[in-house]
Amino acid sequence: MTKMVLNVCLAATLAACSVTQQAPLKTTAAGSGLVDYAMLSPGASGQAQLRYINPAAQWTTYHKILIEPVTYWAAHGDTRISPADQHTLCNFFQQSLQQQFSRYFSTVSKDGRGVMVLHVALTDAEAATPVLRSVSMLVPQARVLSTLKYLATGSYPFIGSAEVVAKLSDSETGMVLGEWVDRRIGGGSLQTAAQWKWGDAENAITQWSTTAASRVAAWTSGQAP
Repeated sequence: MTKMVLNVCLAATLAACSVTQQAPLKTTAAGSGLVDYAMLSPGASGQAQLRYINPAAQWTTYHKILIEPVTYWAAHGDTRISPADQHTLCNFFQQSLQQQFSRYFSTVSKDGRGVMVLHVALTDAEAATPVLRSVSMLVPQARVLSTLKYLATGSYPFIGSAEVVAKLSDSETGMVLGEWVDRRIGGGSLQTAAQWKWGDAENAITQWSTTAASRVAAWTSGQAP
C-alpha cells in the first residue's frame, strides 16, 4: 500500500512539472485512414502510444524530407471545432514541423532519391477553458483541488488536448518507414496557466514536432538504431 501511494505521489509530482502529458487515445484516430492499425503496437515509455518502425528501412540513405500539408480529420462529421480553428491548428502544426525538421534535413517540394514524405493529421483537439485553466493553476486552493482531480482521474481540470496520426514513407517507392498515433493533454506546469484556448494543443504539437525531428535525424545520421 505504501509503495502504491508513493507511486501515485511521484506521478502527480512529475505531471505537475510537465507542460503536456500522454492521455488515452480516442476512437477518432481510427477514422483518418492514414495509418494501418494492424501494423501498430504499443510504444514504450517516451514513445508514441502506438507505433510501427519498418525493420527493413535503410535510414542512412535519407537526407531530405517533403512535408505534406497537415490536415484535420473530423470523425463522423464532428463539427465541435470550427473550420477557422481547424485551419489555425493545422497551420501551426505545419510551421512547427517545417521549423523542426529543417534543423536536420533539406525540406523539398518534389519526390526524389533520398527523400522521405511525412503525412500528418490531427484527428481530435479540445480547447482549454482559459480563465478557469489559469485559476486552477495559480490560486493555491484551486491548485490543491486540481491536484486531487489529477490523482483521481489522471488529468487536470479545464485542460485542452490534441491527437495525431503520422506516416513517414519513401517518396519514390511509397514504402512505409514508420507510423505513429499519439494523444496529449495539458499538464500541470505553471507555464500552462496563462494561455489562450488552444495553448495546450499547441504545446502538444510543438513537443511532437521537436521529438519527431530529433529522433528521425538520429536514425538517418546513424547515431541511433
